[in-house]
Amino acid sequence: MSITKKKCVAMLLAGGQGSRLAPLTSSVAKPAVSFGARYKIIDFSLSNCVNSGIDTVGVLTQYQPLELNDYLGTGVTWDLNLRFGGLHILPPYQAAKGGDWFKGTANAIYQNINFLKIYDPDYVLVLSGDHIYKMDYSIMLKEHIENDADCTIAVIDVPLNEASRFGIMSTDKAGRITEFAEKPAEPKSTQASMGVYIFNTDTLIKYLVADEADPNSSNDFGKNVIPAMLNSGERLFSYLYKGYWRDVGTLGSYWEANMDAIGEVPKLNLNDPNWKIFYRHSYNPPQYLGVDADVTSSICGDGNRIDGKVKGSVLFNNVTIEKGARVTDSIIMSDCVIRKGASVEYAIIDTGAEICENVELGASRVDGDITVVAKDVTIGSDNVINPGTVVTEDVEQEGRI
Repeated sequence: MSITKKKCVAMLLAGGQGSRLAPLTSSVAKPAVSFGARYKIIDFSLSNCVNSGIDTVGVLTQYQPLELNDYLGTGVTWDLNLRFGGLHILPPYQAAKGGDWFKGTANAIYQNINFLKIYDPDYVLVLSGDHIYKMDYSIMLKEHIENDADCTIAVIDVPLNEASRFGIMSTDKAGRITEFAEKPAEPKSTQASMGVYIFNTDTLIKYLVADEADPNSSNDFGKNVIPAMLNSGERLFSYLYKGYWRDVGTLGSYWEANMDAIGEVPKLNLNDPNWKIFYRHSYNPPQYLGVDADVTSSICGDGNRIDGKVKGSVLFNNVTIEKGARVTDSIIMSDCVIRKGASVEYAIIDTGAEICENVELGASRVDGDITVVAKDVTIGSDNVINPGTVVTEDVEQEGRI
């Protein structure tokens, strides 16, 4: 029995492998991938919780959790180091009746029903830890209560030609969901699920238990639990979100989301005083810009030394751009070095990589796909790396790849 109750507890799914983001996710979980010069992807969902007044968050981890767990710590960064509530890391575990990896999104919550019972919430907010957006969940919860809903699903309007990538809702005039289709070949609507759900706790547990008992289920909210609730006549409503949201599931969408934070009037404002994005600070020296530095339309972290030209790019911490080097429309992670005479364009360079003298890496967006250099890789001098190449090992010999 709980000492007291929580109105709403958030369950944040953060165990995904993110294989389409490889090689950025080769050694870290997708929510732990860096973003926007100083953040991690998971900072957005956590900050949304804090800004929405939700002070109890279970973070469900699984794939490559070491760096993510270390980053989350006790939750103090997000003011979630509470005596009752706060941030809890919830990995798969061995119980008396056995144990298993999380088999799907629904199974992950099912395995943590006892965690929910500790706080006895009236409502459970289920989130994904790999989306970039700023959303006030309290407004969605208010609508959920007003509609006397059993489940409310946040949706965003997408172009019709992209709708088949998402779970798609059809609703009546009151917003009640009448039909749900997971990645339909011929979508009947453009209201796409954002992977943000609010459930009445008792109803959620009822359907999770039934889903776990079904040997044919893939234990997924979109494929199994939501359709089962709809077929049983439960009250499901949509909540139309009109702000910025992006699923950074691919290298292309990850690059685009970072670029959305650049410019005089960015699509994604990372410096909104009314909706702060909390992140775990690292302590680095100030930036240094040399007399020959030319930095325009870019975001730069701390400890950088820039003597070259940077345009339309995102630089993380402790990046070195030597004199005569050019970085354009690119993402350069922490501790990277771009040597003199090198040209980096439309690329993602992971942590600790070194691009040596006179390397030509990538090309303009119209000329090819994103070029990616994996963590700690060195590209030797005078090499030419063609657009769209993913480099996962050191390149020593001068040539073209």
